[in-house]
Amino acid sequence: MTEIAVLTPDPADPSYAGQWPGVLERLADALSTAGITVEATPWTDHVEDASGLTACPLVLPLIVWGYHRDHGRWMRACETWSAAGVRMLNPPPVIGWNSDKSYLGRLAEQGVAIPPTVWIDGPTQADVDAAFDRFETDTVIVKPRVSGGAWKTLRLSRGDRLADAPGGPAMIQPYLPSIETEGETSLLFFGGRLSHVVEKRPVAGEFRIQVQFGGRYAALAEPPAGALALAERTLAAIGEDLLYARIDMARGPDGEWLLMEAELIEPDFYLGSAPEGGRRFAEAVKARL
Repeated sequence: MTEIAVLTPDPADPSYAGQWPGVLERLADALSTAGITVEATPWTDHVEDASGLTACPLVLPLIVWGYHRDHGRWMRACETWSAAGVRMLNPPPVIGWNSDKSYLGRLAEQGVAIPPTVWIDGPTQADVDAAFDRFETDTVIVKPRVSGGAWKTLRLSRGDRLADAPGGPAMIQPYLPSIETEGETSLLFFGGRLSHVVEKRPVAGEFRIQVQFGGRYAALAEPPAGALALAERTLAAIGEDLLYARIDMARGPDGEWLLMEAELIEPDFYLGSAPEGGRRFAEAVKARL
């Protein structure tokens, strides 16, 4: 058996204490099929000193929940791990830049279709009011550029007042009604190969598809028409050595697929919907070892 490390949340943050052990167990079960065991260690224990990770044959940052609420420390940690040569996948530079959603703008410059987006430093009511006219819509989404799990994400209709606005760099996009009718589609890749596809829909009246908001998930036998092409175009534009990737997309007003996120840090793999409970993920990890 080969033992690898999995990074977990800050033990001082109680908000995840009841959730991440179950996620770790599912990952461990999948990896055990390839003769791999895991040791959990908080990412916050290795911010300034990577010596506790350098001896590991592989480190997976798969449960670093909460990094978005301590982004400065997260970026320092990524720099520390990179400088020390920690064998981490996905690589520290990748999980550093992927933590700021401005990467979507860079992918758009390379021809990847994303929703129309306004990038701002601290949203104001004037920014929101201007966005309605700019996008010719009556509903917009406002969210921080550094976020996770729909944290501080707002849906505003024309005439709504901006309250509890996310501080710091943010983004405004037109709301996509397809989220309510068709949901969001995720394509999971391990070692550059498509593993499985999951459709995620919100409950009635909700726009957030995460499970904590009641989101309902269902496995699809194959990607919908056009979805795989967008995912492959996205991965080609990223051009990085990735062990895993979750490419999230939704349909725009004309039915075209638009990239919502390229989750390269700690995505939920939806292993319950994966073939053989995630064996392809385990095989991809074993191949790197």
